[in-house]
Amino acid sequence: MKLDNRIFIVIIATIALYFIFLVISDLSEVYDQLSKMDISYLPIILLLIPLSWMALFTRWNLLLKNSDIHVPIKDNLKIYLSGFALSITPGKIGELIKSQLLKTKFGIPREKTAPIVLVEQLYNIIGIIGVSIFGLWYFEFGAHIILIAAALLVIALILISSKRFFDKFLSLLSRIKFLSQYTSAFSNSYDVLRKSTRGWIVVYASALSITFWFVESVIAYFVLLSFGIDHLELLGIITTYTSSIILGVASFLPLGIGVVEGSLAGFFTLQGVDVSIALTLVIFIRIFTRWIPVSVGFIALRMSGILSLTGTKD
Repeated sequence: MKLDNRIFIVIIATIALYFIFLVISDLSEVYDQLSKMDISYLPIILLLIPLSWMALFTRWNLLLKNSDIHVPIKDNLKIYLSGFALSITPGKIGELIKSQLLKTKFGIPREKTAPIVLVEQLYNIIGIIGVSIFGLWYFEFGAHIILIAAALLVIALILISSKRFFDKFLSLLSRIKFLSQYTSAFSNSYDVLRKSTRGWIVVYASALSITFWFVESVIAYFVLLSFGIDHLELLGIITTYTSSIILGVASFLPLGIGVVEGSLAGFFTLQGVDVSIALTLVIFIRIFTRWIPVSVGFIALRMSGILSLTGTKD
């Protein structure tokens, strides 16, 4: 099955899921809530979305420069945004297309860039744990979820600290057909991986990761405010939102579809939000934080003139 066909299936499944959410919520109730939505928050939300992207792009650019890889900013931005299009693959493995694009357009070996794409996911975990801690007082249930994420982070750090462990991990990944073409690149560039997780770069990359998750949580907070939900504290929303994201990542489903939406709606109801409103809130939050970036990613792929790469067979 072609990768673009799988993406199409994910999109259709998401539309079906959101339709089911709307039906469960009672369409008349949803319409009533939409009519009451305060659109004055919309400009703020739309401003925060690209701001969150800039935190991630800055991190990506720093990681490249840390490995002595220099790409013109304009081209680099298009390549980075292109990765958003394939973030809907399980575990975001499709973002490895950034490595392929750098090789295609600038001749940069995948051995130097594929590990950086992997390290980005590690810093995502660091960022989500870091920002979640601030709101544990308001949402204690999230402590259990964050503990699981912290355990995964420790495992990842152990893998990176030992080349022997890392090679064993790669041998497991090589059994996955889509990843088999990249495992040799990872194995031959262990030094790049180590360099990206040592020294000053750790501080800057971690700070930018925390910034990203904080801004995304603020977007979720403003969505709630736009629907008149003002009894939840911002710090509580941070942990509530990030806890649902962690569960989605653990599911290894594309964008955690179904798991993130269901858990986030459940968390909202636990905090006093009516279930019909909670399901509507979740749909809007996911559109702003995930589906707008995915749409922009496809536009970036089209602008780069290499959209056909997404049709590569596994």
